[in-house]
Amino acid sequence: MIELSASTVAEATGGTLTATVSAEATVDNATTDSRDVSGGTLFIAKPGEHADGHDFIAAARAAGATLVLAERETTDGEGRPDPAIIVEDVVSAMGRLAAYIVERIREHSPTTVIGITGSAGKTTTKDLLAAILSTAGPTVAPRNSYNGEVGVPLTVFRAALDTRYLVIEMGADEVGNIEYLSSMVKPDIGVVLMVGSAHSGKFGGVENIARTKGELVEALPADGVAVLNRDDARVAAMAERTRGKVAWFSVEEGTFPLVDADLEAGSAAFSALAGSLTTTAEEHPDFELRLGAGTAAASHHVTSGLIGRHHAANIAAAAAAATAAGLDAEVITKTLNGAGATSSRRMERTDRPDGITVINDAYNANPESMRAALQTLAVMGRSTGRRTWAVLGEMLELGEDRIREHTAIGTAVVRLNIGQLLVVGDGARPLYTSAVNEGSWGDEVDFAADPDVAAELLERKLAPGDIVLFKSSNGAGLGDLGDRIACGPADVPTGDRKEQSQ
Repeated sequence: MIELSASTVAEATGGTLTATVSAEATVDNATTDSRDVSGGTLFIAKPGEHADGHDFIAAARAAGATLVLAERETTDGEGRPDPAIIVEDVVSAMGRLAAYIVERIREHSPTTVIGITGSAGKTTTKDLLAAILSTAGPTVAPRNSYNGEVGVPLTVFRAALDTRYLVIEMGADEVGNIEYLSSMVKPDIGVVLMVGSAHSGKFGGVENIARTKGELVEALPADGVAVLNRDDARVAAMAERTRGKVAWFSVEEGTFPLVDADLEAGSAAFSALAGSLTTTAEEHPDFELRLGAGTAAASHHVTSGLIGRHHAANIAAAAAAATAAGLDAEVITKTLNGAGATSSRRMERTDRPDGITVINDAYNANPESMRAALQTLAVMGRSTGRRTWAVLGEMLELGEDRIREHTAIGTAVVRLNIGQLLVVGDGARPLYTSAVNEGSWGDEVDFAADPDVAAELLERKLAPGDIVLFKSSNGAGLGDLGDRIACGPADVPTGDRKEQSQ
């Protein structure tokens, strides 16, 4: 974080200094976790669902926190007020401070802010784009999936004055969320990946999801660039909602087109097209990436380190955004070749010494990403002759569509000829019932009430050569189970302190 005085933080957040704050006090980093505190830290006492940051102020000060951002005054063991800035709402204050920091960075040097949103693929695209941009200058991107009203400020707080590229992942729980995040960071480039049905119950329908995702392109300036998925009709329609230029990305399976007229149409400054898409024996996307517009486009061969053909769209999106940011096609494709997942639990592959392969994709899930992961698993099994396991948990926040969507996934598992299905948790029981009704029988499908029961079953039944996929929403707990099985008999630490929204 850029160095800020206590008075500057107070002015930026609209807060009031306690009497114990030193006039010379400065901070150069910020955190909401008392375990991450060091000297010069602004400790943010954020109230939460399960813990109140105010209860950890003493621990943060003992660890060296210089200043606290809080909603109420607290005292130390001797009854003296802790040095703090008191605000009405800590989360809102974080947003105001982040907006101030972005302004300061822009005043200091040229900075490009790229926002990424979509119902799936945000974190993978963010990781790929950050890898490309870091070849051209200091780049800051979110850790894990920090993408909400807390996560975006925490990402901004890691930026320095010389940050050349600031990549912001934007999630949403309701209409207006993306508009708020965009007003905070004022993106120059906005990437919209897809509109899916995840969280549709909370949003009140898929159309409201599309409305919310489109808030990103509405926030772009006239000289900004909206990078849109031509293959998603709801995303493509967002071209009418932006003042900026429009750049398309697309995946064309089959014959690679020499000229794609659709990509030359409208206000497209350039395009990224993944054509002749196939996969390697290990299910890594392999294709020709065409960058540019019309006859000026050049084709580059890319073999990704990611697992699953569905990632071709994320790769094309990252390439299009990097092109919009001014990077050269050769640099882009060189970086993308072989690039794999860098954030955990996104088709994260572990090959155990006993020959069991674990694919942990249990950080987030919606019907679209669930099907993509299952299709990848099925192809891996067919191409290698190995037995496949799908360990599936609940997809959260589907609202009234919950039973229907889980039922459809159960049917899909059977029709894809996945060898074994283990459904975990009562919330996913319709998935289990559907698989049974579709024709699974005997030992092909199991149900476990919780991850501990599932672990015991897997330890008994997994055999050398098996490929096992873990997939669920984060709150279902299958990510920890996947890590546990990947490590073998020994348990692994749980809870990696992530913040994410759709």
